[in-house]
Amino acid sequence: MAIDTKRTFRPINIALLTVSDTRGPDEDTSGDLLAERITSAGHKLTARTILKDDADLIEVQLRAWMADPQVDAVVSTGGTGLTGRDVTPEALDRVKTREIPGFGELFRWVSFKTIGTSTIQSRACAVVADGTYIFALPGSNGAVRDGWDMILSEQLDSRNRPCNFVELMPRLKEV
Repeated sequence: MAIDTKRTFRPINIALLTVSDTRGPDEDTSGDLLAERITSAGHKLTARTILKDDADLIEVQLRAWMADPQVDAVVSTGGTGLTGRDVTPEALDRVKTREIPGFGELFRWVSFKTIGTSTIQSRACAVVADGTYIFALPGSNGAVRDGWDMILSEQLDSRNRPCNFVELMPRLKEV
């Protein structure tokens, strides 16, 4: 795994969703952290919103972004725990074309190094939905750091070798 500096970086358009019953714009530190990382990496933050833990609301927002040609990927933070109010994975199930099971598996492996066995409580996941990548991270700042710094920053970089998510984007709607 390495960034091939001979290749040209291709920025993508990313929408950011925070899922929380308790956070507003002033308390959304994990969303702020993720927004900073997205733009610092050279990508364009095309949209950002905060929604309550409600699968119907999340689904409507995801479908709107999936239909928007200016959104290549969605990264969400929050709603991936085990409680009854944590419904982000269920919303992703409603819109998915394909699962990306390795994302959640790798996230928990990376997270194990920082929070130990508590990572088993995470339902971090990812899907492809009608040609749009959707990644669901837990809502803590540490989870955002683990997910972005250790996985997404590389996989959303078109220079990452041996392969990356960006190079697959033109083929995501193939049948």
